Amino acid sequence: MARYERNHPAISEAEQEILAKKRVLVAGCGGLGGYIIELLGRIGVGHLTVVDGDVFIQSNLNRQLLSSNDTLGRKKPDCAAERMRSVNPLVSLRPVSTFITEENAEDLIAGHDVVVDALDNGPTRIILARAARKLKIPFVSGAISGWRGRVFVLMPDDLSADFLWCGEKGVIQGNLCFAASSTASVQAAETVKLLLDRPGLLHGRLLEFDLLSGQWEEIPLDLS
Repeated sequence: MARYERNHPAISEAEQEILAKKRVLVAGCGGLGGYIIELLGRIGVGHLTVVDGDVFIQSNLNRQLLSSNDTLGRKKPDCAAERMRSVNPLVSLRPVSTFITEENAEDLIAGHDVVVDALDNGPTRIILARAARKLKIPFVSGAISGWRGRVFVLMPDDLSADFLWCGEKGVIQGNLCFAASSTASVQAAETVKLLLDRPGLLHGRLLEFDLLSGQWEEIPLDLS
């Protein structure tokens, strides 16, 4: 198919067919989530569920791909669905306009092949990660602060990684568009590696980078 011909041979035609059958949940449709949704849709992941209880506001315009003057005040998942119909109508995108809670997390993520964390706070990340671990679903987490980004992957058999988010205290350095798009790109790549069973996952190691200094660092994680 001409739509995906530039994916080959980095992704084979057989792998392209595999992606079309996969299901991914993206939690958050903002700075990280908008780019992740766009990238997974363009590469051909067949089924996306996108979850966010927010609407777009003016402060989102500096970095959130799905935000524009036309989408201000609108529900973020609905805008994601509209965008995907324009970008790749072959992708089935299910918008869910709700916040993730302990009560609904398992129901939301059940039946998906990968859960992608594009959230903006530690407590909700912990809820989501625990639900993914319980349901044996791989989990791709990302976060940004100022010029910095971080990404890592949790597998179902990993012990609790709650400590990775417990120290988060919210935004103190701002959120820049290139930090969001860079981090989201790494998350999307890790998601595709999981879906295609490719090697090189950021599992057991946390990738942290600083776009101001140009430094990239891998930090070992003991999840055994």
